[in-house]
Amino acid sequence: MNTPRVGFVGLGNIGRPMALRLAATDDIDLQVYDVAPAPVAELVAAGATAAGSVAELGVDVVCVMVRDDDQVRAVAADVPDDTLLVIHSTVAPGTPAELAATGRRVLDAPVSGGAMGAADGSLAIMVGGAEADFAAARPVLEAMGCKVVHAGPLGSGTRMKLARNLIHFVAFTAVTEAQRLAEAADLDLAVLGEVVRHTDAITGGPGAIMYRTTTAPIAEDDFWHGVLAHVAALGEKDLGLAVALADELGVDVPLAREALPRLAKGLGLR
Repeated sequence: MNTPRVGFVGLGNIGRPMALRLAATDDIDLQVYDVAPAPVAELVAAGATAAGSVAELGVDVVCVMVRDDDQVRAVAADVPDDTLLVIHSTVAPGTPAELAATGRRVLDAPVSGGAMGAADGSLAIMVGGAEADFAAARPVLEAMGCKVVHAGPLGSGTRMKLARNLIHFVAFTAVTEAQRLAEAADLDLAVLGEVVRHTDAITGGPGAIMYRTTTAPIAEDDFWHGVLAHVAALGEKDLGLAVALADELGVDVPLAREALPRLAKGLGLR
């Protein structure tokens, strides 16, 4: 099997450690490009070859981890149509198809796990695109992440990343409510954070309920009905108590108030 020739464009906070993982992989020939000289020098020291521009990359696969859709388009404009373009940046759902409209080979492959996951190779990589292109890129992707999934046709990786990050940032907003409530109750926010991280590592956090393959209502004789009915009962009790405490302390908790009547229905119970 020929050694894959891979180009990596965008050596920022996440792209740099991703590229370093590729540089450390024996059977990958890596070329890199970035407008900043320092990360390029670091990658060259790690065994990669520097290219003077995107157009100078002589590779089979170009991985792109830049800031936004416009930067992705600018990179794509200089990549030959027969080169497989792998977009790791989180872009609009229609951007990958737009770039593929002229016959270009494209995969959208956004990542989850942040800089830490990029550094230790534990990223989740969600890929949209043709089966053949996914198969061609898979050895490269598996050098950077330990959870590589083919989400479906082109654009599916981006849609999955957006669904995943909806959880992430709505949860962050809920955390700010909890912090305000805890602060008003004279609690130590740092200690609360330690408790949250500890218990989420045990229970799986919000992802702990994500085992069903549908969001349809659950039949009463379904195994998950009993499980999620228990979740709903606990959740409604605890959310009710938290909202009551917030009222007592004069703390605004709009997400908690929205969640209370929506929890059971969202779980598929009614």
